[in-house]
Amino acid sequence: MAMLKRVLIANRGEIAVRVIDACRALGVETVLAVSHADRETLGAQRADRVVCIGPAASAASYLNPGLVCQAAISTGCDGLHPGYGFLSERYELAKMCEDNALKFIGPRADTISRVGDKLEARAAAAAAGVPVVPGSNLVASAAEAASLAGGIGYPVMLKAAAGGGGRGVFVAHDASDIEASFERASREALAAFNDGSLYMERFIGNARHIEVQVFGDDFGNVLHLGERDCSIQRRYQKVVEEGPGYALPEGVRSRLHEAAVKLVKYLGYVNAGTVEFLYDADREDFFFIEMNARVQVEHPVTELITSVDIVQEQLRIASGLPISLRQEDVRISGHAIECRINAEQPRDGFMPRPGRLTRWKPPQGPGIRLDSHCYEGYLVPPFYDSMIAKLLVHGPDRASAVAAMRDALDTFEIEGIETNIEFHRFIMRHEDYVAGRVNTRWLENTLLPAYQNT
Repeated sequence: MAMLKRVLIANRGEIAVRVIDACRALGVETVLAVSHADRETLGAQRADRVVCIGPAASAASYLNPGLVCQAAISTGCDGLHPGYGFLSERYELAKMCEDNALKFIGPRADTISRVGDKLEARAAAAAAGVPVVPGSNLVASAAEAASLAGGIGYPVMLKAAAGGGGRGVFVAHDASDIEASFERASREALAAFNDGSLYMERFIGNARHIEVQVFGDDFGNVLHLGERDCSIQRRYQKVVEEGPGYALPEGVRSRLHEAAVKLVKYLGYVNAGTVEFLYDADREDFFFIEMNARVQVEHPVTELITSVDIVQEQLRIASGLPISLRQEDVRISGHAIECRINAEQPRDGFMPRPGRLTRWKPPQGPGIRLDSHCYEGYLVPPFYDSMIAKLLVHGPDRASAVAAMRDALDTFEIEGIETNIEFHRFIMRHEDYVAGRVNTRWLENTLLPAYQNT
């Protein structure tokens, strides 16, 4: 099989730049699909060709599978990379690609459908012998949720069956919370996913969010690239990610890897994916929560500790080539941390702060990586996610990586807009974070109150 010749990138921001660079390294031509608001990004400057697919509004551009697919066909592309977010896990786009002889650079459409439904994904994990969080199937009403919650054990989480990104998720601490939590979760799920269906899981109070990077190819090869810890979250949205997972017993680590690989094999999964788990720190046990059928925002963490280019590997697999390495070739070296740099003001409820970048001077030096679509003079638009960069560091161990991230944040110069850099500096200097005494609730329950009082 030959490498893809020309790829349409159906995304924006830093991931568009990241895919362009990976394509260029493999000699693949790039066409970037942009909205009217994104014609001046770094990605638009680097792509071999740019095609405008619609106005700034995502629904009329990046979220329209017909427009995206037609842009690929009309520009002579033989592949389409969806990045993350937008249409990356939409069955409709993957199916359109399959129907039009376009290689969708991700899993097959039927796989996307299967793992995108959280209940079906839970069932698949259980069938594969992977532990799942105690919970329910679909719950039709608050009354049914209340009748089931006692058997699951309070507190419980009400979660959108078609969800992702932390939307449509609310916690009921006891029976008196069920009705309000059910209504809020269902309403948010309906607005976000056009599907208000919910299910329940037991809420694990002292939990860490651990995810395993996996690959599968058309030849039956499966491997993992270790794990990442994504426990620093706000409203179920990741803020800081790092790898490998720290404070994990080695026995648990190896079982996590084995569980992720078992699920990939059971599904016949092809291309890159991430199997996500909740680690119960009190019981030293873990449970499957979902599988992301795409490249993750935090994939560079794994790239830094393994020296494997995940996006290039995606392109090879989509071209019909086997995974380029074996499990025994994977070596984890050192520790990496990623901070999501957003145009937002944490002291004002994390409200977005778009605007013109009048100064943009990222830190430089050994072990520092910056993934971004920004440059000095760039106008950060108000229409999309507020992330403007991902700042990463790599060191020989976690302590050195934390110190390196402090230095990198301290020397990152941005003017013209407000950002969350100060907030990240506060995280990196908090004694709990330095000592690794965190869980998925730590940022909201401990860090934020302390930060707001400074």
